[in-house]
Formats: sequence, C-alpha cells, structure tokens
Amino acid sequence: MMASPQNQKPLILVVACALIDVDGRVLLARRPEGKAMAGLWEFPGGKIEPGETPEDALIREIREELSIELCKPCLAPLSFASHDYADFHLLMPLFTCRNWEGRITPMEGQELTWAAPQRLRDYPMPPADEPLISHLQDLL
Repeated sequence: MMASPQNQKPLILVVACALIDVDGRVLLARRPEGKAMAGLWEFPGGKIEPGETPEDALIREIREELSIELCKPCLAPLSFASHDYADFHLLMPLFTCRNWEGRITPMEGQELTWAAPQRLRDYPMPPADEPLISHLQDLL
C-alpha cells in the first residue's frame, strides 16, 4: 500500500564522487561542525539542482568543495545509494574519477583524508554512504 502524497517524505537527490589517486586510495571528507551528521566521513558531492544532470552537479559541487575541475568523460558511474532517513529519502548516485585538474583544497572547512580501500570501514560514515564501500572495494 502506497502512502498518500501528503504523508510521503521528500525525495532528495544528491550525487557523490569517489576520487581515486594513483595509489588506489579514495578521498573522504569529514562533515564540519554545524552541518547535519557533523564529524562523519563521506564521499564529496552534494545536491543536484533543478535542471542539472548528476554529472553537471558533481562537477559544480567538487569545484565548490575541493577547488578542482572534473570533466564528464572522466566520471564513471559505479553504484547508487537509496536510503530512508527520518525526514526524507535520499537517492545518491556514486561516480568514480581518477583524473582531475588542479590541487585538492578543502574550501568549506572540511577535513580530508586519503583512505586505502581496505580501510574505508574504519571511518564512520552516514548510513547512505556505508553500502557503497563494498562496491569500491570490489573495483579497487
């Protein structure tokens, strides 16, 4: 039985990227204080704005968050997360990217770390990000 429209949670579309360095490590960003789920580690990315494709949103978000440039041909879709939070349902495609231009610089006060694939579970993550780890480990 489907919920009536007024009882349905909003569907939030976000996009994330697993940036992979030459050593096969994955970049994680720690959510800063003052944000929801502060202190948890996540794959960089953000909300898809109306009219944006996931790829365009990811290029924009990574430029804003990390001050680097991604190009569409370098973005490879890997998996997606679909997670039911208390107030909304999150749908999050995850892309991988091994090539970018510029020097990664945290622009929003976030802490960054490069994590080896086998160590990804050592970093506390939001519930939507956790199921994506096994897909990355299989790839790497």
